[in-house]
Amino acid sequence: MRLTILAVGHRTPDWVADGCAEYLKRMPRELPLTVVEIKPEPRGTKTREQLLAAEKVRLQQALQGYSRIVVLDERGEDLTTVKLAQKLEGWMREGGDTAFIIGGADGIDAEIKQRSDAMIRLSSLTLPHAMARLVLCEQLYRAHSVVRNHPYHREG
Repeated sequence: MRLTILAVGHRTPDWVADGCAEYLKRMPRELPLTVVEIKPEPRGTKTREQLLAAEKVRLQQALQGYSRIVVLDERGEDLTTVKLAQKLEGWMREGGDTAFIIGGADGIDAEIKQRSDAMIRLSSLTLPHAMARLVLCEQLYRAHSVVRNHPYHREG
């Protein structure tokens, strides 16, 4: 099983790229994690709907071969780290590759959301999209640590 974060956007700060790289390298061989940038649509005079439609096409192309789609959305399910670990453990049992989608500045097209298997949120706070990437990388590593009873995550 592999995990992929599909993130609409570009030009993340070096500290985000470095932080993500650290967690990507910590993931075990049997559960590799990658981050794929999806080019955002140039804004210009386009409407929000036109921007989302163009990004939807790019996301659909990137989603080929994934059996599970998880959308990050402010209205998604609010999970604790342990609950995320439980979901991850279930997905690992079921098998199949999982894509996590972080939308661009205007969000994610409704069709992608409807097609998703789950919608989660990382925080009740509004996070910059680059920060969301880093937080998701860390939380996926932490969730795997919980599943494997690794001491990285400490309850209490």
